[in-house]
Amino acid sequence: MADEARWYVLHTYSGYENAVATTIEKSAENRKMLDLIHEINIPMETVTEITDSQTKTVERKVFPGYVLIKMILTDESWHLVRNVRGVTGFVGSGGKPIPLTEDEIIALGVEKREIKVGFEVGNTVKVTDGPLEGFNGIVDEIEIDKEKVRVIVSMFGRETPVDLDFDQIEVIEKF
Repeated sequence: MADEARWYVLHTYSGYENAVATTIEKSAENRKMLDLIHEINIPMETVTEITDSQTKTVERKVFPGYVLIKMILTDESWHLVRNVRGVTGFVGSGGKPIPLTEDEIIALGVEKREIKVGFEVGNTVKVTDGPLEGFNGIVDEIEIDKEKVRVIVSMFGRETPVDLDFDQIEVIEKF
């Protein structure tokens, strides 16, 4: 089977997501299988509801009836998860669990990636790709979550803000 833990999607009875997550955690702990079952996640979102001139902020499940689980898939871990009350099965074809791809994991926001950038606001950078390749500019703004950077480039005697990807620039001078 797999040597490294992957994210899988479990289908559960609607409303049983929290009970399923708790039961899997306790079963894994009792059977000393925490090395196989790494993490369980129920994606939630914060929503503001407005009813009868009252506003309430509530937590709501993004995917009711589904639980995400990071695990090493073996016969033992499959049986442990599959036999939990409320679990109807893994998402996949023919009863075979299919792990989520890296892009799906990022899109769901299940795992946070730490991005380190080698520049900061005020650094002089050179544009290495795109229509402005070869131009120099000064970093004005950094959006880490979108992997974008705003650079002020001087074109035809005017300063122009340009939005670029992190991999389109290289640092010339740090302050």
